[in-house]
Amino acid sequence: MKVALIGVGQAGGKVTERLTRFDANMGFEAVQGALAVNSAKPDLESLEFADTELIGADRVNGHGVGGDNELGTEIMQSDIEQVLGALDGRVTSSAEAIFVVAGLGGGTGSGGAPVLVHHLQRVYDVPVYALGVLPGRNEGSLYQANAGRSLKTLLREADATLLIDNDAWHEQGESVEGAFETINEKIARRVGLLFASGEAVEGVGESVVDSSEVINTLRSGGVATLGYASAIAAEDSAENINTVMTVARQALLTGTSLPEATTADSALLVVAGESERIPRKGFEKARRWLEDETGSMQVRGGDFPLDSDRLGALVLLGGAERSDRIQAFMERAREAKRAQERDETDPVEQFADDRLENLF
Repeated sequence: MKVALIGVGQAGGKVTERLTRFDANMGFEAVQGALAVNSAKPDLESLEFADTELIGADRVNGHGVGGDNELGTEIMQSDIEQVLGALDGRVTSSAEAIFVVAGLGGGTGSGGAPVLVHHLQRVYDVPVYALGVLPGRNEGSLYQANAGRSLKTLLREADATLLIDNDAWHEQGESVEGAFETINEKIARRVGLLFASGEAVEGVGESVVDSSEVINTLRSGGVATLGYASAIAAEDSAENINTVMTVARQALLTGTSLPEATTADSALLVVAGESERIPRKGFEKARRWLEDETGSMQVRGGDFPLDSDRLGALVLLGGAERSDRIQAFMERAREAKRAQERDETDPVEQFADDRLENLF
């Protein structure tokens, strides 16, 4: 799947950098162009694989917006022509989709990403998706409220929004900096494999996934989630039937980017590994299990030939916004917003409206 990546804000830029580097190191050539956009100049200076664009220089002088996502929205709106101009030559005719990548808790990313998605939809004919990173439960009320408003607006603007919950891939006992490094690396590997799954680089699979399978899985819109798991494979494919079932189950039930999201409108199962090790019977068995588990009759699938002694399973869910995890997050975001309003408004007025308004 040929994609163009646009990272917005600090987290968006870092994830875009990791994804682009992973794709280059693996030789997949799925990422056709990558641009990182930010209002904080220091965050752009450390990036090597993604091109960079500084916005809001006349407003914040390269110092960022300090978590103010309304200011992030204003800056992106005022500098949108500059950003679209920077995309010339990076969103090429070969691009089959555009992904706008952002951490939804900060200022520039959460405020700017929905604006950028809105304008990209007007300019380009290919699907425009968002890849959003949700803040963890312990990241503070400002980040929760920012993410709630940003997510609500992204779901309206993007063709689909692939969500990564910071709590999902956080290793116990890690420092904050170490946790973000781990999460970014896991995002790069999982999403990078999804992009590349239609770009067979090692042999020819029996039923190779192509970009249309990914696009059709995301066609229902709303929230998407991605799961992954792998295990050592035997050389004889007949011995790997249970292995394929195990990694498919782990990918959905314990390895997903949005824990507890198992009900979906559509799903895609990709089994990666050496072609001769992938059992067709095991794949079909796993695909039927995925239909039962997600309650979807639209379960696509195929294999991804890859030189490895392991078998991996990628599970992409489309239309997964009914999950308990999303409902719990949005309630945290509403409570964070109410807490902010209690600090800022008249005590009587705080009860007038507890909804999360759109950013623009």
